[in-house]
Amino acid sequence: MADQPAPERPSFSRDEIETASVRRAPKYGVFLAAGAFVGILVALVLTFAIDSTDVSPYTQVVYSQLQVFGFTALICVVAGVTVAAIVALIFERVLGGRTRQVIVDHEQHGV
Repeated sequence: MADQPAPERPSFSRDEIETASVRRAPKYGVFLAAGAFVGILVALVLTFAIDSTDVSPYTQVVYSQLQVFGFTALICVVAGVTVAAIVALIFERVLGGRTRQVIVDHEQHGV
């Protein structure tokens, strides 16, 4: 069988010029992860600051340092994420008003 060239398909090209709004916004995931990390660091510092050899007056149990770290981490991580989210919202409010209009050249090619 002889090699036959494939039939040419019609191609099209479309070019549009549009106006788009560009707005800077913080990445919330990064802020929340940073807040959780800071919360874990604060919990680690508080774990060594809290004396865990005393008997708890409420439960009459002596908690290990790992248990103290777990309890303080639950509170500190939530607080850190909350503070980081508030900071991100403040940054969005301050930077969100700066929107600018740009001209975009949109090209579409197809076969």
